[in-house]
Amino acid sequence: MSITAAEVNKLRKQTGAGMMDCKKALTEAEGDFEKAIEILRKKGQKIAAKRGDNEIGEGAVLASTNDSGTRGCIISLNCETDFVAKNSDYVSFAQSILDIAVASAAADKDALMTQAHPSGVTVGEEITNQMGRLGERIEVARYEQIEGDAVVAYIHPGNRLSTLVSFNGKVEEQVGKDVAMQTAAMSPIALDETSIDQASIDKELEIGKELAIKEGKPAEMAENIAKGRLKKWFKEVTLVHQAFIKNNKQSVADYVKETGGSDRAITGFSRVSLD
Repeated sequence: MSITAAEVNKLRKQTGAGMMDCKKALTEAEGDFEKAIEILRKKGQKIAAKRGDNEIGEGAVLASTNDSGTRGCIISLNCETDFVAKNSDYVSFAQSILDIAVASAAADKDALMTQAHPSGVTVGEEITNQMGRLGERIEVARYEQIEGDAVVAYIHPGNRLSTLVSFNGKVEEQVGKDVAMQTAAMSPIALDETSIDQASIDKELEIGKELAIKEGKPAEMAENIAKGRLKKWFKEVTLVHQAFIKNNKQSVADYVKETGGSDRAITGFSRVSLD
């Protein structure tokens, strides 16, 4: 049967699939619009299965907070190529998922996949549909959220890295942004030393001790030297103890207290990156 250009265009606008894919689906469905949509969805499922082992090292990492600024979410919507990741429609799709995450406060990624998407299906189903349109594997590789009296979100230019930082009280906008950018730039592994697992601490002590002995220090001194190096390591890898990037003579914790009062503190952070 003959499929008109108007019918193809209508299906393309509703599904976002390519013109040729829409024409083939309508032809296969013998002009049945709903059946054609189902065919395109099944195509997406086939692509998902076929490309299931493909690497997804590209994508868009976005962060946002709710209107009250007390909860923030980060999603990393990964894909296969930089070409797709930089497409404005792809970034908009990632933003739509992030908006749903913020509004629903979905407990985890599995819960997020079951939320309703504006397209009329679930988030998980729409991701499958998008795979059919784009011909690439797409996946929400990371989904994180934090809460606090104040939560600040930061998206680094290029959409490859985003951070969230929470505080135990309201903070000035610039202070929140500074700490969120610090988190992005300096890659802390923990909030403070109490947040680091004992196995990692023991490993650093062991390395420090071995280095001291190799440097010719007596064994009885090596342990104290290792403890000193551990304290230095804490200052490098924990957010609150890191040197503030805008003034390396004070720690991040001191900067927050200086601007917000002695009881103001950072209570948590999240950092998600494609790299």
